[in-house]
Amino acid sequence: MEKMVNTKGKILGIIGLGYVGLPLAIEFVRSGYRTIGFDIDEKKVKTLSSKKTYIKHIGEDRVKGMIETGLFEPTTNFSRINDADAISICVPTPLDAHRIPELSYVIDSAKMVGKNMKKGALVILESTTYPGTTREIILPILEEGSRILDEDFYLAFSPEREDPGNKKYNTRNIPKVVGGVSLKSTKEAVELYNNIFDTVVEVSSSEVAEATKLLENTYRSVNIALVNELKMIFDRMGINIWEVIEAAKTKPFGYTPFYPGSGLGGHCIPIDPFYLSWKAREFGLNTRFIELAGEINTAMPEYVIEKTIIELNEHKKALRGSNILVIGIAYKKDIDDARESPGIRIMELLIKRGANTSYYDPYIPEIKGFRQTDLVMRSVDLTNEILSRQDAVIISTAHSSIDYQKIYKNSSLIIDTRNALSGIKSDKIVNA
Repeated sequence: MEKMVNTKGKILGIIGLGYVGLPLAIEFVRSGYRTIGFDIDEKKVKTLSSKKTYIKHIGEDRVKGMIETGLFEPTTNFSRINDADAISICVPTPLDAHRIPELSYVIDSAKMVGKNMKKGALVILESTTYPGTTREIILPILEEGSRILDEDFYLAFSPEREDPGNKKYNTRNIPKVVGGVSLKSTKEAVELYNNIFDTVVEVSSSEVAEATKLLENTYRSVNIALVNELKMIFDRMGINIWEVIEAAKTKPFGYTPFYPGSGLGGHCIPIDPFYLSWKAREFGLNTRFIELAGEINTAMPEYVIEKTIIELNEHKKALRGSNILVIGIAYKKDIDDARESPGIRIMELLIKRGANTSYYDPYIPEIKGFRQTDLVMRSVDLTNEILSRQDAVIISTAHSSIDYQKIYKNSSLIIDTRNALSGIKSDKIVNA
């Protein structure tokens, strides 16, 4: 990007400069808006200010280009919200240990906006949440101090639809769903986002917009659970699930392929359906599909461990005391995001059962301070010597850059959960 001026006039703000907020900031700037990025993490702000990135799939050239336009300013000073004409909230919405929505980040952000926003500001929540959050939680916070909706501020919800590592779809060309808590709020949000995204999909309310994201990820969770269950069934029958999927894909209608793995990861699919499940209980409803899918997907790391134990037994070895190398701990290939990673869960289970456990991931050189685990480890080098010392290698995430021929040639037993070695037929390769 070249040096630019704020041709759009308005100043936009983004709260949360993570996997959602940073790509959004890049698109705001690309569209010619002066943009202020807010984050409580000083390290992130300093990294961006020095024209560097902390998210690998968001290349340094993109961050450098954004900074050099002169339109982007990262800061930890939330009083600057008063400068923004519109504020997008892009903060985490995790579940607690009891699968209850943890909205503290959203609530704290809304309070900060309410404390500092200018009259007439547009506020858009992008964090995934249950239907009703924007109206029931955010609206009352912004109305404090006798502020009036559609006079003193506007409020809408627009779900993030990021797919890190996707080469075809990016922030700009993924259709943007927008729904306000009022008709005026919807109009304001649609008008703004029409200047930024290729396609804006207007819906009738913030609740519809919130429910849209939950439908999308519940659909994926249920179908991935189905294919994971079928993998276990077909394995008992001596049938390769991957070959079955390839054959089923030839049907030109009525079928969409989903793929099995070592479990579900990321911030969306393992979490979002349970936001809907939690809200449904308020209406006296049980979400049986959601709960069952969650049980199956959550159990997949255990299945991988059991499969490893069985195969080690065939080699007259016990899991306890064996050297096990886990390949790939990012939740999906070619990204550096390990949130809710099944690879980490597999390592925790291996360690608990007494295995000498190590991992290799070119995208995640160190496990330290992760929210979902107390593990502290560093990635080993993928050398012939290290591979030859392993009693088993578990492929949990199949990054494109990994040398699978090297793994095959130097390993005695490979538990392949991603069909990474599909072109090789060998007794030492076991699909799991």
